[in-house]
Amino acid sequence: MFGATTAQAESSLGLHVDGAILIDADSGKILYEQNADAPLGIASMSKMMVEYLLFEAIDEGKISWDQQYKVTDYTYAVSQDRNLSNVPLRRDGSYTIKELYEALAIYSANAATIAIAETIAGTETEFVKIMNEKAKELGLKDYKFVNSTGLNNANLHGMHPQGTGPNDENVMPAKSVARLAYSLITDYPQVLDTTKIKSKVFREGTDDATKMDNWNFMLPGFVYEYEGVDGLKTGTTEFAGHCFTGTAMRDGKRVIAVVMKAVDANGQGSYKARFDATRALFDYGFSQFSEVEFVSEGYQFKGKETLDVLKGKEKEVAVQVKDPIKMLVKTSEKDQYKPKLILDKKKMKEGSLEAPVKKDAVIGHVELVKKDGSEDYGYINGKSTQSEVVTKDAVEKSGWFSLAMGGIGHFFSGLWDSGTGFVKGLFN
Repeated sequence: MFGATTAQAESSLGLHVDGAILIDADSGKILYEQNADAPLGIASMSKMMVEYLLFEAIDEGKISWDQQYKVTDYTYAVSQDRNLSNVPLRRDGSYTIKELYEALAIYSANAATIAIAETIAGTETEFVKIMNEKAKELGLKDYKFVNSTGLNNANLHGMHPQGTGPNDENVMPAKSVARLAYSLITDYPQVLDTTKIKSKVFREGTDDATKMDNWNFMLPGFVYEYEGVDGLKTGTTEFAGHCFTGTAMRDGKRVIAVVMKAVDANGQGSYKARFDATRALFDYGFSQFSEVEFVSEGYQFKGKETLDVLKGKEKEVAVQVKDPIKMLVKTSEKDQYKPKLILDKKKMKEGSLEAPVKKDAVIGHVELVKKDGSEDYGYINGKSTQSEVVTKDAVEKSGWFSLAMGGIGHFFSGLWDSGTGFVKGLFN
């Protein structure tokens, strides 16, 4: 059921959270998860979807960075609420999409977020429909978007999107949040150019100048700084608790961590609690995992280096792995994985290929399995660790004469075998 929460649990990593996940940002490999499939409040982490849709709209030419937005009664009212994260918007003001985006990404400004939603879809109501459609397209599970900001609808001054309840709030499991973050930085890595900005002044040099300090206190120079952190999005509401989707890169390895409803050892939610939980995940990822190449390009399975070929000028053809298989795995478990060859039966006839056979024809794939049969978390995008197996050379079909002679040979061979059997039968 949407919005259902679980009791706070302490994991083997010492996390006090309702949900958490850690993934490799390059491959999407899940490195750790804790109650990652339970739908929970996501608060302002919702704004990652707004960022995705904004970049998409920019790419498609639907809107531009220098496009002007004129303030509506809705965004004006929300912007004046100092209990919310906001930059002030003047009732008769006009703002560029670029400055509204920076206010969203750096300062989690709620009215600025609604302004972007209205620019893209006309109304926040229509934008919420787009959010849910995009979530489905991206393969997210158990999501529910009721507004663009992640606030509780009760904070939207009675102007929450049509078709949603007055106290509704956005929900999603940690696994779907991670998949959203993975899609965002994979498709639009430029988002990190903004999310890593520690502080910026909105409308600098005007009476509305507002210093925007990034809510991500793990950025360099902040109180909970962590080497390599450059994003991504915090979230806090009474319903969602203290949440964070963080990403960091070290030695060319980037990971994404999501923590939801983080508390301390005494059960109290706080900024420190969410960043401490994220730190534990980051430390685990960077210290315990390494990239291993399990299968190299051109790899051949012992005893299965070739496949028989029917009706070909050659009787067999060499097969090999097309691309190397590399994966981020727990260093202590790297010897647990082994490659497994899986041939495509649809392309085989009685266990053989039939000529003609093209070079680099895909005849199956190789995938990694754990020797002990223990669980592997898999990938955030549902894919598996595999590579195509292809033919190394081409094999032409034999000419009609060779095929005919082969057929005659088989005919006489059959006669000889049957005749020999008949003669043997006489003396038994």
